[in-house]
Order: sequence, then structure tokens, then C-alpha cells
Amino acid sequence: MKAVVATGYGPPEGYAVADVPVPRPGPGQIQVRIAAASINPADVRLPSGDFRDVVPLEFPHVPGNDFAGTVSEVGVGVTAYRVGDEIFGQAVPRALRAMAGATRPSLSTGSLAEYAVFEADTPFLAHRPAGLDIEQAAALPTVGLTARALMATAEVRPGETVLVVGATGGVGTVVVPLLAGAGARVIATATAADADILRALGADETIGYAESEYPSEVDVAFNLTLPSDHLSAVAAAVRSGGRLLTITYPVPQQEWIGRDDVALHFVMDMDGTLGGMREVGELAIRGELPATIGRRYTLDDGGRACVDFVRLHTTGKLVVVM
Repeated sequence: MKAVVATGYGPPEGYAVADVPVPRPGPGQIQVRIAAASINPADVRLPSGDFRDVVPLEFPHVPGNDFAGTVSEVGVGVTAYRVGDEIFGQAVPRALRAMAGATRPSLSTGSLAEYAVFEADTPFLAHRPAGLDIEQAAALPTVGLTARALMATAEVRPGETVLVVGATGGVGTVVVPLLAGAGARVIATATAADADILRALGADETIGYAESEYPSEVDVAFNLTLPSDHLSAVAAAVRSGGRLLTITYPVPQQEWIGRDDVALHFVMDMDGTLGGMREVGELAIRGELPATIGRRYTLDDGGRACVDFVRLHTTGKLVVVM
């Protein structure tokens, strides 16, 4: 089968599309013929070598967490899926087993490929609902799960003002409509070229990325892009008693933000306690969880998709269609 592969640690410019063996499912696993996949930070960070001391990879490594596709083979003991089922979801590389949840981890051989193998018993896979097209289904898993977890943790109330730093990315373009739907006043960072897109998604105001443009006295701030050890300026925008939520590493410490009167939350729901893929699909078909797709690629251009994710300013999700 064809797959995007990294043959060693390095930047995504070194990725290639190559022929690799088709993975076969073991007990409790399913094989899926991938129809579409989307790019996430882990797809490029792990092969970069940034975490090689903690999470060593075996090469060739096939990246890709999010996918939509058709079940093509079922392993022994699987009852939730049958051959021919249309499914979608999110799964991390097997090298991340120790970080992938304590009870029902969602692991994969990599979705930037014609076929991939997944664990069947996990809340992060689900049948693709009728009405949710393949590209949307491939774009939504990680960002949909993250946006739902942010909203559940923040408990935003109508009339509150929320600053979203990194609003043009995959998570940002999903969470802005959720915040608007919750009755919040949304201030989003964006380039001038992206301002109209964010306003259409529900932002009340857009600002530039410079810290000098951050507002003051917001009730809640979402950090979706800055390293979590560089959040003092974001924290300074939050009123006393407000909340600051971040999804980026390193895991933040209260003393790093220079505020003890702001509640700091690191949002990472690896066990699906705040909801899984079934809930993402239900929200999506109700129109409450749209994914913004910024660029589309073929599998032959999958390496280029990873390069663009790192090197270009992109809006929404980058989707690779098989």
C-alpha cells in the first residue's frame, strides 16, 4: 500500500510517499481502508525528534491520527464493527501507548495511508453518521474532541467575554462557533485575511497576534497555539477570578503565568471522560460543530501537506483525500 512515511528523525521535508506492507488486525482490532485523513501537530512533532528521549519511534513511521474510512477487516473478538461499516475517529501512534489513556486507548498504525489498523474498543472511534461527509469526518476528530473538552471545562456563561489565541487553527475554527452559540462575546486573534472567516464563524471582534493588542479584563482566555510556558501575556488579559485554558505543552504551572488569582486549566482528555467520537458526530450533523477545511491534498501530496502545516499560515484543517 502507499503511505506517507518518515524514514528517520527530521523535518517534514524528508517525508516521502512509499510502498509499505498492509497492516493486519490482531485480536480486538480492525483494519480500515482510509478515505481521508487530516493533519495534526503530533504528526510532525513526533518525527521531528523533539520527544525522542521520551517517545522513541520505530522507522519507517507512518503519521496520521484523524481519519474517515471503511472497515475492511475485523479481528477476533470485535463485535462493534463489521466489514463495510463507515467509521471515523482519532487514534495516536502505538509509540504513545503510555500517554493514550488508562483504560481504552485509541492506537493506530498511522492514517496517512491507504490502510490502517485501529483498536476497536475505544470511545474515539464511531460509526460515521449519515449526513456527515468524508472530508468533514476526517477533519473533525481531534479538534472536535478538544473543542468539546474546552467548553466542558470552561463552563462559559452567556455574556462572558472570551479571548481565543490561535483562533484560525483547526481547534479555533471549531471552538469559536461553540462559544458564540453559548452566548459569549468572542475576541479572536487572526490575520487581516482571516478576519472575515472568523466573524462568519461567530467572532465579535478580531485582533492581531501582538501581545500589545490583547484586551484586558476578559472572563476566559483559550490558548490554542502558544507554548504553555509562555502565557504570562495571555494571563494578564484575564480578570481576577477568571479562567485560562490551554491545550499545548509543556504542562503549565501556576507560577509560570505570574497570577494566583486566575484559574489555570490544562485540557487534555485522553480517556474520553468528557465525550467521545459519537458525541462529536451528533453535534456535527446538527450543525453545531463545523470543521473549516483550509486546504485539500491527494495522498501523493501527503508529504507536502505536512510541510505546509509547519511552514505556512493555514486556516482550519488540512485534509488528505485518498
